[in-house]
Amino acid sequence: MTESAPPFKIPVPAGNGAAAGTGAPVGRRERKKAQTRKALADAALRLFLERGYEQVGVKEIADAADVSVTTLFKHFASKEALVFDQDDDIEAGLVAAVRDRAPGQSIPQALRAHVIRPGGHAGHPEFAPFLRLVSETPALRDYSHRMWMRHEAAVARAIAQEIGAPEDDVTCAALAHFALESRELVHGQADPERAAEEVFGLLERGWAAAHPDR
Repeated sequence: MTESAPPFKIPVPAGNGAAAGTGAPVGRRERKKAQTRKALADAALRLFLERGYEQVGVKEIADAADVSVTTLFKHFASKEALVFDQDDDIEAGLVAAVRDRAPGQSIPQALRAHVIRPGGHAGHPEFAPFLRLVSETPALRDYSHRMWMRHEAAVARAIAQEIGAPEDDVTCAALAHFALESRELVHGQADPERAAEEVFGLLERGWAAAHPDR
C-alpha cells in the first residue's frame, strides 16, 4: 500500500528577524520563542526518526532542546503536534489554490493540482523516513488525518466566496470535504495518478452539474 503524504514541513531557519512567511520584523522575545519552537521540533523529528515515535518521551525531547517539559507544552499542545508544524501555512495554501487558480481552471482542477501534487520536500533526505514514521505509527496517522481535515471549513468558505454562494452552501462543503479526503484514498492506490484522474473526474462532473457556469 502506497503511503499517504501527510502535511510535512522540513524545519528551516526563522530568518533575519522576520516572522516566518511574512517578512514582518519581530522583536527579541518573538525570535527567541521561534528559536525554541524550532529547536523542539528539530529534536523531536531527529529522535523519532532515530528510535521510533513510541520509544521517545517528551522529557527526552525537552532535554535535547535544553528546555523544560513545561516549556515544551507551552509551544506544542501534544506529542503528536511536535511532528506536524506550520498548520496555518497549509490552510493558507489550500485557500490560495482556490482563490488564485489559473484563468479557465475549475475549482476541482485547482484542488486536485494542490492536494494530490507531490510534496515540495519529496527530494529531501528525511522525507521518505518521515513518511514511514507516520505510516507505521497509528497515533501520527490519526493526528495527520485530523489536522488535514480541519481545513475543510476554510476551503468550503473559499469556494463559496469564489462562486458567490452562501457560506453554508452544501455543494461547496461537499467539494471541500471530498477533495481533502481524496488525498489519503488516492495515495493508497497502486496507481495514484489514475486514481486521482478518476476521483477528481467524478468531482468535476458533479461540480459542473451543480454549477455549470463555475
